Amino acid sequence: MNKLQILVVEDDASVRNLITTTLKAHEYKYIVSPDGSGAICQASTCNPDIVLLDLGLPDMDGVEVIRKIRTWSNMPIIVISARSEDADKIEALDSGADDYLTKPFSVEELLARLRVTGRRLAIMQSNAGANESVFINGKLKIDYAAGCAYIGEEELHLTPIEYKLLCLMSQNVGKVLTHTYITQKVWGSSWDNDIASLRVFMATLRKKLEPVPGSPQYIQTHIGVGYRMMKVEQE
Repeated sequence: MNKLQILVVEDDASVRNLITTTLKAHEYKYIVSPDGSGAICQASTCNPDIVLLDLGLPDMDGVEVIRKIRTWSNMPIIVISARSEDADKIEALDSGADDYLTKPFSVEELLARLRVTGRRLAIMQSNAGANESVFINGKLKIDYAAGCAYIGEEELHLTPIEYKLLCLMSQNVGKVLTHTYITQKVWGSSWDNDIASLRVFMATLRKKLEPVPGSPQYIQTHIGVGYRMMKVEQE
């Protein structure tokens, strides 16, 4: 049985029933809340593994729920919302959401997002309390202490910015990082020219990192929003 417990925050009964029926069929445990204040209470008292959060709640905006939870917890939060504009996605992700699923959504996509987030959660838990100096993802290896990265046995010749980008992505496997978040972490600012530079550096990094050009394996682009490093199974 799947041991993950999911907090479902959704005021629309039909959508809530769809989600909980799907979770039950795939052996996830779940608790529900129809509003933001209840969600914050449930998150603090029940400590769920993952939160599925609607933004259009009756008592407060879901972004405010994200911000409040982030004051005490890094529990993964997946937004499920009818708001499809890039600005809405960016606001939620910059506020601390881990992923964003737009309504209407398929059951298969919801389950896929849960699997991705579950893998990220497992990585977070396995590294808890440990000072990991080596990161491994598929054939990619980063030796943080030595400041080197490899694909298989071959060292990647990266510029300092490319290396910083790679480390930032590796420390957030499975999480969508917005352009603003990345540029603030790498350059300390988020001007338009920083975002333009980010696209250039990310393109050169991917050429060195991805084994098959045009077929991304490690870094997934979320157009207009940002990037995500995917978890790759070891061969």
